[in-house]
Amino acid sequence: MDSTEKSKAPATGVSTPPFSPTSSSSNSGLPPSPPPLVVLSPCAACKILRRRCADKCVLAPYFPPTEPLKFTIAHKVFGASNIIKLLQELPESQRVDAVSSMVYEANARIRDPVYGCAGAISHLQKQVSELQAQLAKAQADLINMQCQQENLLARFCMDLQQQQQQQQQLQPFEFFNGGLFFEDGSLGMEPLWT
Repeated sequence: MDSTEKSKAPATGVSTPPFSPTSSSSNSGLPPSPPPLVVLSPCAACKILRRRCADKCVLAPYFPPTEPLKFTIAHKVFGASNIIKLLQELPESQRVDAVSSMVYEANARIRDPVYGCAGAISHLQKQVSELQAQLAKAQADLINMQCQQENLLARFCMDLQQQQQQQQQLQPFEFFNGGLFFEDGSLGMEPLWT
C-alpha cells in the first residue's frame, strides 16, 4: 500500500484517524496500540434512499440514524425531494419545527388518508365543544344547588326565629301560671290566718 491509499476513507463507512509517529515514541517500551475506529453512519434519510450521506447533508440533523421510521413516514407522504426543497427554503431556526410538523402531518395522513390533520383537528374541536357543554351543565347544577342551599338555610333560620318568638311569648305566661299567681292576681297560697 502506498501513502495515498492509507489517507483515503474506506467505502464501508469506517474511518481510521491518521497514524502519527509522535504518539508511539512517548511509550518507547510498549508496543503501539491500534488507533480507535470511528464508525460514521449515514443519516436515516440517506440509508433509506440508499445514497451516500455527504458532510453537509440537509437531512442529517433532522433525521438521525437512530430514527429511521421518522423519515420513512415523511417520505411516504411528501417525498424526499419535496422535503429537501422545503428545508432548503427555510432558515435553520425553523427547520426543526418544520420537520416535526411534516412528520405529524404524515402520521395523520397515513391514519386518515381523506382528512389527515384536518380530521384530527375536527375531532378535537368536537371534544372541546362536548366538554364545554358538560362544563356549562355542571355550572348550572352547581348554581341550582347553591340556590337550594340558600333557600333551605333561609327557611331554617325563619323556623328557628319563629320557635324563639313562640318560646318568648309562652315563657312569661308559664312563669306567672306556674303556681305563684292566679288569674285574679292573688298569690296561690292559702293564708296562714283566717
